[in-house]
Amino acid sequence: MEALVTDNLTRISKFFLLGLSEVPEHQSLLFSLFLFMYLVGVMGNLLIIMAISLTPKLHTPMYFFIANLSLVDICFTSVTVPKMLLNIQTQSQSIPYAGCLTQMYFLILFLELDNVLLAVMAYDRYVAICHSLHYASTMSPTFCITSVSVALIVTNIYPLIHTLLIDTLSFCASVQIHHLFCELYALLKLSCSDIHVNELVVYTLGSILFVTPFLFICLSYMHIFSAILRLHSSQSKLKAFSTCSSHVAVVSLFYGTLFGVYLQPSSSYTVEDSVATVLYAVVTPMLNPFIYSLRNKDMQQALRGLFSWSKVQSW
Repeated sequence: MEALVTDNLTRISKFFLLGLSEVPEHQSLLFSLFLFMYLVGVMGNLLIIMAISLTPKLHTPMYFFIANLSLVDICFTSVTVPKMLLNIQTQSQSIPYAGCLTQMYFLILFLELDNVLLAVMAYDRYVAICHSLHYASTMSPTFCITSVSVALIVTNIYPLIHTLLIDTLSFCASVQIHHLFCELYALLKLSCSDIHVNELVVYTLGSILFVTPFLFICLSYMHIFSAILRLHSSQSKLKAFSTCSSHVAVVSLFYGTLFGVYLQPSSSYTVEDSVATVLYAVVTPMLNPFIYSLRNKDMQQALRGLFSWSKVQSW
């Protein structure tokens, strides 16, 4: 363990990420698995962004938010997976102290951005179905750009607070993180300092920032489903449900893994929880492009057009 001791406070110079398994035979399998998921996730989200950007028909608020979600998902996985793959490939588990805190900062930041974007997308669907006549004026380009800009500014506050609070802690017992990346709860569990303030921030500010968008999404869909059920035509009901199904699937996948990890004390954090964080940090961003394109005919047409255009350019 490398550390500097000043004023009775242990200052760590690096941490060691132990990953999901320390068995040498598992490393090549883990490397191949995470490399595959990372490449699929990045390429899938890039295709979504390109298809939306190059298809005028998709220049609508809903697809604007989907493109931003894809961009955030690329950043989300890029914060953690490349370092993870480098450590496996070089057989080095170390990560600098500053690098660890930086990774934690951006992990929380992009997690929050995902959270807020999903809430804004729920509002978009609510306006489209419940107030369709006012959709163009409500979901104006100014509103869309402003909402994303404000979300980017606001979501920087929470990870900054945690980064500053973590920096005041001492890690005098161990610097071995039983995780693939520097996750907040994993770091808090290592500290030999009093972490009550850190946990207070998680349960107060964290609850507000994460639970509030979730409740907003639930409320929006209560109104949406109520409005859909009032429609007389079965075809109209099916069409309205189809416009929401992809978003509902993404929300369910995202919050199902997220709440499984963070709605518990940091002291009860286990290796099994690290697997759950991998699900929302790696698997969910990889699956989102498939979810949004699987049952979306406009997106499928845009992707086919993108591939056709690339073939023409190659000739």
